[in-house]
Amino acid sequence: MKLRQVCLAVSLCAAALCAQAADLRVITHSSFDVSKPLLADFEKQTGIKVQLIKGGDAGEMLNKLILTRANPIADVVFGLDNSLVGKAAKAGVIEPLTLKSDGRKARYSLPDGLVSTDYGYVTLVYDKAWFAKSKLALPKSLDDLTLPAYRDLLVVENPATSSTGQGFLYATIGALGEDKAFAFWGKLRQNGLKVVNDWSAAYNTEFSHNGGSRPIVLSYATDPAAEVAFSKVKLTESPVATLPLSGAVYQQVEGAGLIKGGQARAAAEKFIAFLRSAPVQQDLQTTMWMYPVMSGTPQAPVFSYANEPAAHQTPSAETLRNKGQGWIKRWTQVVLK
Repeated sequence: MKLRQVCLAVSLCAAALCAQAADLRVITHSSFDVSKPLLADFEKQTGIKVQLIKGGDAGEMLNKLILTRANPIADVVFGLDNSLVGKAAKAGVIEPLTLKSDGRKARYSLPDGLVSTDYGYVTLVYDKAWFAKSKLALPKSLDDLTLPAYRDLLVVENPATSSTGQGFLYATIGALGEDKAFAFWGKLRQNGLKVVNDWSAAYNTEFSHNGGSRPIVLSYATDPAAEVAFSKVKLTESPVATLPLSGAVYQQVEGAGLIKGGQARAAAEKFIAFLRSAPVQQDLQTTMWMYPVMSGTPQAPVFSYANEPAAHQTPSAETLRNKGQGWIKRWTQVVLK
């Protein structure tokens, strides 16, 4: 009898360990959003219980991973992009992963063992109603934004805390070259540039379309589609539009990866493959408002309101790895101090 009790206890302990092993900790940036039915189906099909940890903006999330690398707070990270992958690799927080091919091809890839999942474009977005009412012509170049007519009209995110802000900084350097770009940023500061920490503060608080005072905001090329989708009344056109000036368009490729020192590797690989699955690639277009990275994914109909930029000024990942952090430090000196 006692032997049977001991065996039962051992079995229960083993089951508990298996249950713990099935739990997968996934840290994401604050904009991560996969439809609940899809996530529930993944958990049902795999037996993996997913714990989502919101880590703030992508830059903030990476800083948390670096600070906790001795005792990782998650097993998988989602939301690191081409502007952050170099910093993540240098910090040693990512364990390289190559997924088995299922025959489909990804439009874009990421270096250092991150698996690309989606892409989008950081660009300037303007409030149509504000410009119509003010009868001010739209700027036609980056230099126009430094003119007196556009004083106090622009809000951007801080590249030290926001991947959106980083993207814009890098695009200006990619188009103008380093010295001319920082001269441009100095003129922007003198012309009343407003800097906030993250996208939500910029778009939802400072942007004039949402009650703020700034009619030009640094945001994303899919915003016009999102505005139509979320409108409480049926719209035939979007109230906002993109301003894809040369030097103001940055292609952001996001991805997921294994956190070095994390657990449940098999479960982690299944979850990353899930992010590339056809249902999720279709879903993320209208949950995270990004373009699907896997070729052959049908475009969401509402994306007809969002034109994909014809060109972008994105430095190479190698350039960003070597110079990105130095550029951010210089930007801080020029713009904030």
